[in-house]
Amino acid sequence: MTTHLSVNLNKVALVRNSRGHNQPNLLQVALDCERFGAQGITVHPRPDQRHVRYDDLAILKENIATELNIEGNPTPDFIEVVLAVKPAQVTLVPDAPEALTSNAGWDTIKHADFLKEVIAKFKAAGIRTSIFVDPIIDMVEGAKATGTDRIELYTEAYASQFSEDKEAAIAPYYAAAVAAEKCGLGLNAGHDLNLDNLRFFQQRIPQLLEVSIGHALICDALYLGLETTIKRYLTESHSKDPA
Repeated sequence: MTTHLSVNLNKVALVRNSRGHNQPNLLQVALDCERFGAQGITVHPRPDQRHVRYDDLAILKENIATELNIEGNPTPDFIEVVLAVKPAQVTLVPDAPEALTSNAGWDTIKHADFLKEVIAKFKAAGIRTSIFVDPIIDMVEGAKATGTDRIELYTEAYASQFSEDKEAAIAPYYAAAVAAEKCGLGLNAGHDLNLDNLRFFQQRIPQLLEVSIGHALICDALYLGLETTIKRYLTESHSKDPA
């Protein structure tokens, strides 16, 4: 099966915001990503608006041709704007306001009631839901009970261990993916995936629907150019040859 590549544009927005103008133009970058082959656009507005801002969301939704995935902590403000914009997918991430970046998945058992309530609102609006989880079977099985459509495996631990022992790094993710498939959950993945570790992950993880990649992709684009970079990530994410 083909794994879709969704490009996270937060770092593009961060550069734009640093000068207070519209350069680089976030919408134009999104459209170019699509033109170069990306199958989705991901954004993660944070409460301090240091990356993509809430007022970017409707503009992106109205103009891109692929799927818009909005990530974030489901605060009242976040829920309100996502329901108004109606992206193809919302990914719920339990990041604290002061977090530099996402750093943990949901405890889907402890927060089950809260997640059920929030997910029900989004699904009633016709928005596909995904929740960020660590590669722990209990958390995957707990996710099923929340009513979510998909989970997104938090892959920082995999990326950190990959260069030392890639078999050990992939093992808990394979187990989590098998559990997700048994539960009937769609599977996404993201965080610190890059050109070095993406192919192995995609080859070993069954039924991987989507990867969301931003920081590494934008860093690579500084050297390779955006078009070449996206095409290289597409090559890595679409391979199913034996690892």
